Amino acid sequence: MKEFHLHLVSDSTGETVSMVARACLAQFDSVQAQEHMWSMVRSPEQIDQLLGVVHEQPGMVLYTLVHEELRKHLEDGCRRLMVPHIHVLDPVLNAMGNYFNAKVRGRAGRQHVMDAEYFDRIEAMHFALSHDDGQSTWDLDDADVVLVGVSRTSKTPTSVYLANRGLKTANVPFVPGVPLPEDLFKLTHPLVVGLTKDPRRLVEIRRQRLRLLDQDENTDYVDLDMVSKEITEARRVFSKYDWPVINVTRKSIEETAANVIQLLSRRRGEAPGPLT
Repeated sequence: MKEFHLHLVSDSTGETVSMVARACLAQFDSVQAQEHMWSMVRSPEQIDQLLGVVHEQPGMVLYTLVHEELRKHLEDGCRRLMVPHIHVLDPVLNAMGNYFNAKVRGRAGRQHVMDAEYFDRIEAMHFALSHDDGQSTWDLDDADVVLVGVSRTSKTPTSVYLANRGLKTANVPFVPGVPLPEDLFKLTHPLVVGLTKDPRRLVEIRRQRLRLLDQDENTDYVDLDMVSKEITEARRVFSKYDWPVINVTRKSIEETAANVIQLLSRRRGEAPGPLT
């Protein structure tokens, strides 16, 4: 495993440069980065401070500074130290500028402005939290998405992720022997999506959960035959009501959410192709 220092520099929260860095690092199996996050960098003094650390712990510098003087100050310092430095937004910004024949407006943190979209995300987050795990089912029709699945199919984190994208998301657990809320079958507005998982993998995850909670593992909750029947019954219900199904066995939260967004876009006629 090759280890190196990775300095992430931003004049805002650092979310963008961090996401880009981690997305790229995920493509390298034998590399491990020690990340140094420098957020809200908006003065030459801050640049000097971080350059001092780069001098002591040299490595790659990725940055998203939009202020021209600060950017030049950082780049000059990196050249003196002979460390690689990359502005991660340059290729996209330059291509867009050429395409739109427009000048880039260098305003730090502009994507975090508290506009209508920001408040939509906040509202969606409140909705997801108040409609987690089958709560508040009387107003499910106000949701954009309702996730239904057996225990440990990542319903809650997927709901929160979708809420952060501005989608009002509720989730309802499928529990053997417990009927689903009647309101669920009368919905007209939201997209209802069934989540499922390979029974063997589900048993492994549930066992880990029980051990973490120091609970007895001699239960139907982790019995492979019972879990297989639970999954089969859930799929039968999903099929009966023609709800699209996502198998989350090998999917990250982000991948599951992306599938849900794709299904929702197709349902709304915003993307080509049938619901699958």
